Amino acid sequence: MNTAIAYFILAMVAGVFYREFTKFNDFTSATVLRVLHTHLLALGVAVFLFVAILFKISNLAESKLYQRFYLLYNIGLPLMIIMMTVRGVLQVYGTEVSHSMNSMIAGIAGLTHILVATALLMLLLAVKRALVRE
Repeated sequence: MNTAIAYFILAMVAGVFYREFTKFNDFTSATVLRVLHTHLLALGVAVFLFVAILFKISNLAESKLYQRFYLLYNIGLPLMIIMMTVRGVLQVYGTEVSHSMNSMIAGIAGLTHILVATALLMLLLAVKRALVRE
């Protein structure tokens, strides 16, 4: 639950940041910043709320696979959010970046998505094992 609460706080901060940052810069076009709030709510709060419920009905907390998920996920998701923030801030400022810089941002963002997807698969497998043992 502590992890869900931490992601909830980040989601609220991201929502306020998006609203105030774009308003302050008179920015009305589309930006990746607008989805930070929902990404954090869904991938942060909802996932760990689900996990908290599973802790009550299974031995998921004892699973080595879950522990690996937790570490990988909490590396991948924050890095994903950071890269989305970087991309969004550049969009709001209208900063032209070089092709190589754009490729680097896209590459890191892609790797973070792979980390999160891999971690979610690990969670699903850990949940399956925990529920089968019950």
